[in-house]
Amino acid sequence: MSIVNDIRTAFSRRDNALNQLLLINILVFVVLILIKAVTFLAGGAGIYESIVRLFSLPADLGALVRRPWSVLTYAFLHQGFLHIIFNLLNLYWFGSLVREYLGDRKLVSLYILGALAGAALFLLAYNLVPAYRNGPLAEVLGASGAVTAIIVAAATLLPDYTFSLILIGPVKIKYIAFVVVLISLAGIDGSNAGGEIAHIGGAIFGFSFIKMLQRGTDLGRPVQAVGDWLGGLFSGRPRLKVTHRSQPASPAAARKGTIVKPEQDEIDLILDKISRSGYESLSKDEKQKLFRASQK
Repeated sequence: MSIVNDIRTAFSRRDNALNQLLLINILVFVVLILIKAVTFLAGGAGIYESIVRLFSLPADLGALVRRPWSVLTYAFLHQGFLHIIFNLLNLYWFGSLVREYLGDRKLVSLYILGALAGAALFLLAYNLVPAYRNGPLAEVLGASGAVTAIIVAAATLLPDYTFSLILIGPVKIKYIAFVVVLISLAGIDGSNAGGEIAHIGGAIFGFSFIKMLQRGTDLGRPVQAVGDWLGGLFSGRPRLKVTHRSQPASPAAARKGTIVKPEQDEIDLILDKISRSGYESLSKDEKQKLFRASQK
């Protein structure tokens, strides 16, 4: 019962999106393992394959029409421990950066829209590109497309941020992202071509998401709006419209739009702190101020 309570607590918090994404993937994986074990012992091994196929993304458009939910559910399925371990480790490492710098809502938007972008490129390739269209029918599953979107987004946002890799040492994440994309490109003619194409779709979206955000456009707003609607629906709270008097915006704020940029003195102090102690010494608020200043 304590495990159930821990899970309930994790999903009840609204400032815990990374842990929730990790937990959803783990729970789905555990449930599938239990189904596989029970059906095998009961002599119905084919049931497990049917369930996995039901939520995997098919390249065949006719099959897609029969299970449209698969454009998103495929991104929460994993087969094999190595498959889920590598995806969740990357999600944790790079997702922590995105969450710390941009917040929970944008992290969720990146995951969901990255998965959809991966699905879109996979479907386009397998229905339009002759090399794939004339080959065997394919299905794809796994969080790799969504996770690749987060990896590339983090590298686009903080290209010089450094991870210490075992046996290699400190490496800037822009080079890690480059290698991830390069490996996917190298595998488009291999046995997991569909998965590699989904990775590339996620990478393209992750890069575009950050570049558009730096220009003042949040591509994740539709996801956030749907999330707010679902949150209100399941919480059962009535929707209230609050009106209040607002102070007139300063001329500087009016010229710069709704996002108020930090004062230059604050930015100078933050840059001095980076020169003394490094980027990692900044607080979450300081990192967000620095990001807003970079949107000029």
